[in-house]
Amino acid sequence: MSKKIIDFEKLKEQCDEFETVKLLSEEGEIVDPEWQPDLSDDELIELFKQMLWSRTLDTRSTKLNRQGRLGFYAPTAGEEASQIASNFAMEKEDFVLPAYRDVPQLVQHGLPLYKAFLWSRGHVEGNKYPADFNALPPQIIIGAQYVQAAGVALGFKLKGQKNVAYTYTGDGGTSQGDFYEGINFAGAFQAPAVFIIQNNGFAISVPREKQTAAKTLAQKAVAAGIPGIQVDGMDALAVYEVTKAARDFAINGNGPVLIETLTYRYGPHTLSGDDPKRYRTKETDDFWREKDPLVRMRKFLNSKGIWSQEKEEEYIEKVKAEINEAIDKVENMPKQKISEYLKNTFDEAPANIQEAVKYYEAKEVK
Repeated sequence: MSKKIIDFEKLKEQCDEFETVKLLSEEGEIVDPEWQPDLSDDELIELFKQMLWSRTLDTRSTKLNRQGRLGFYAPTAGEEASQIASNFAMEKEDFVLPAYRDVPQLVQHGLPLYKAFLWSRGHVEGNKYPADFNALPPQIIIGAQYVQAAGVALGFKLKGQKNVAYTYTGDGGTSQGDFYEGINFAGAFQAPAVFIIQNNGFAISVPREKQTAAKTLAQKAVAAGIPGIQVDGMDALAVYEVTKAARDFAINGNGPVLIETLTYRYGPHTLSGDDPKRYRTKETDDFWREKDPLVRMRKFLNSKGIWSQEKEEEYIEKVKAEINEAIDKVENMPKQKISEYLKNTFDEAPANIQEAVKYYEAKEVK
């Protein structure tokens, strides 16, 4: 009698079977009419405007950082479809838990732009949100927002609210323990969360294939018993459609969804010393430049006859004025004092900090 052999290679292949959802070709043509989102012309224009706003903000923020007028900054150019189109599928009553690259979604969700600039400059006022604004400040600890999102989502479920908590991390974040804890907790309690992985291929500088043996990041959902899906993250319509469907699934009591967007950041990881030329090739950059989400969406709108270069230039000038107004407001605000930094560090300050506060307050009066 022959012994049955377990085919581990076949089992491995079954785990790797994830199709990438795509609606728009690089030429801006619908590739699968059955997936076309139910968006009006006005909504399509608004989506594209928000993407243009994000690209313009990125360009201007980079210049402000180089001028010493902005602090910490993580570039976003190239990720507009992944960030903005996913946020576009959400409601204001939903709760966003952003990472440090997700400032565009936070502002589009309702945060005043000047507050985002204050956060970048390390000003305490940049972390003070109105009680009715459903968001937390950007998370610096990699992956921590996934655990927070699971908790917020469980709160929605316990209150019977038809809303979701949604959050983002990069491909590097999926190697953190908090990532697994977050999706596992939400899955176990069937909490309405939408977890988004923005896979730009390199984390900071390590290629994705060197940090995990998984063929996709979407398949990591299997371990938590939740649905996972991979989408072309340079395709705004595909990202919107998938995120909208995930939100509908979650608010109807089916638990969380994990979405992997295949995207690319054109700039460095942050403007704090990273040089992408050390780990990315020109060929790789050129490959992704041809998939630019703005170019793809622009071609689609032009083919429908609802967009023009004149409209675009006019809108960009409006955005630049908005950015200038916000940074001017920030630069005219009172600067923080050392004594205030110390007071904000402790709820109950130890004796040495209390002495330091008195020392600096005396100097600041002069």
